[in-house]
Amino acid sequence: MRALALAGAVLTGLAVAGCSVSFPIIGLSSKAEDEIATTSSILPARGTTKPGPLASLSSELGPEDLRRAEGAMAVALDPQGNGAAVSWDNPQSSMKGSFTPVGGPFLRADEICRAFIAHVATQTGPQRLQGTACRPSGGEWAVKDIGPWKGTG
Repeated sequence: MRALALAGAVLTGLAVAGCSVSFPIIGLSSKAEDEIATTSSILPARGTTKPGPLASLSSELGPEDLRRAEGAMAVALDPQGNGAAVSWDNPQSSMKGSFTPVGGPFLRADEICRAFIAHVATQTGPQRLQGTACRPSGGEWAVKDIGPWKGTG
């Protein structure tokens, strides 16, 4: 009976010995370890800023200009919208422009797409561009192609 109890205790000890968890307790580790543990998983890697959907619109547009233009584009291309032009401007930089949807929305590779014409007034002069933007269901618009306007007038 004692042998059976001893064998049970040994087996239980072996089974429990493999179930250990180790984690640092903040305050008991060195300051350098605390900084590594708390900041490396929160901060994004440097130099990985993703360009916005309109980064190729004009090299003269700054981040705030692009933010305002992207908002106007999203409203103009909304499939639920009325198809009217949507303007944007930035009084600080004097940049402004508009987006006009062309035709109705269409599906391409499980994304909702819409063609547009963009007008941009920059320091070097006005630009007229045409392009297509798409977005996945519930996602953000991404410009798929953009180039000089090929129309007349």
